[in-house]
Amino acid sequence: MTIRDARGEPVSAASTASLAAFEAGLTQFNTYMDDPVATIDTALAEQPDFVMGHVLKAELMISAWERSMSGAIRSACDSLAALRDKANARERGHIAAIAAWADGDWAGYKRQLDLVCMEHPRDLLALQAGHLSDFYHGDRENLRGRVARALPSWSADLPGYSYVLGMLAFGLEEAGDYGRAEETGRHALALQPDDGWAQHAVAHVLEMQARQPEAIAFMEAGADRWGRPGNAFAFHNWWHTALYNLDQGRIDRALEIYDTCIRPAPSEMQLELVDAVAFLWRLHLRGIDVGDRWTGIAEIYARTGEEGFYVFNDMHAMMAYAATGRHGDADRLLAEVERQALARGTNGDMARAVGLPVIAAVHAFGRGDFAGATDLLLPIRTRTYPFGGSHAQRDIVQRTLIEAAHRARRTALATGLLQERVFLKPACPFSWNWLERVRGGNDTAVRAVA
Repeated sequence: MTIRDARGEPVSAASTASLAAFEAGLTQFNTYMDDPVATIDTALAEQPDFVMGHVLKAELMISAWERSMSGAIRSACDSLAALRDKANARERGHIAAIAAWADGDWAGYKRQLDLVCMEHPRDLLALQAGHLSDFYHGDRENLRGRVARALPSWSADLPGYSYVLGMLAFGLEEAGDYGRAEETGRHALALQPDDGWAQHAVAHVLEMQARQPEAIAFMEAGADRWGRPGNAFAFHNWWHTALYNLDQGRIDRALEIYDTCIRPAPSEMQLELVDAVAFLWRLHLRGIDVGDRWTGIAEIYARTGEEGFYVFNDMHAMMAYAATGRHGDADRLLAEVERQALARGTNGDMARAVGLPVIAAVHAFGRGDFAGATDLLLPIRTRTYPFGGSHAQRDIVQRTLIEAAHRARRTALATGLLQERVFLKPACPFSWNWLERVRGGNDTAVRAVA
């Protein structure tokens, strides 16, 4: 008799208890709540040959996309290789994907999960793991396409349907279909108000349409749900909320959110560091002194050994070094990214396409070579997506280019880029103020904050 999960997808030999733990851990992954690894570890302690348990654990660790997880993921690969003969076709697809990721073939990982989703469109784990891999690759088309291909096999009565809609909403937003993205995201939230990913999808729409006052109200109104204790994604939704406040000129409120919700503790998790840096760098570009907030972040980057693993993270490490004047660390990081650009694997591809010129530009900016930073960023400003992130996250590259051009006294270039920006986001007061500052030739004024 074939054992099936809650959505009807096949699961090889599983006890009632291990399958229940799998469903519980998967729901925690869907909601980014609590500790799904601990949940599935309990099942694996009782049933070490539970294939989908090992698969879920590996996919959870991969979702962090950092070197610190590599050893544990490699160990999971070994466990899965030993169980391959007991696995069904769906599970073998996951096993092949996980092995590709461990070997640095992240593009292969993404393709393998695509194949799993084609054969098993109600495999919610494959959908979410694949969706996140599309995000890490900046694959705008597949963020939408992966979920759109699976959606006809779903219905509202299947467990996890609202989370599928939340993923679709984000894919629609990144593909520029803002109307359908907002409608789909709000539908997902109506079905599951605690869905932080659907909240995040709508947040991106409001960001791209510069609807900041509405966005602040939307995020604050739902914070007791998406921001409740144990939500591992709350810091990112708070990051969006802080950015809305920044662009509205509410710097003190934005810093309050940073201190209490984005960076309340010195976490070494790369995803949290990225948001912290992306917030502080926006202030750095404005010439706003943020006190000692940079120091601990730069120190963490210098000691964690993540350099050269994922070039999108490396860009943020370089920003931390540039903002704190750690030129030796910056030189070392640039040399490592140059080596990665010559290496095989998906990160090497990303470094060659986008990462190296962006990181070299931030390095130049940190040394005061604003003309050099401008020359490095200008040729790639419209093609930064291949090294990952969202439109909102990659906007940091555009902001760095404009500020570099302004400080290099290339006023016509900075003005032209800002005129394009206000055309695309005419409701954003920050962009208009920036344009007026550049047109007037005003230098950045330094403001210290507590």
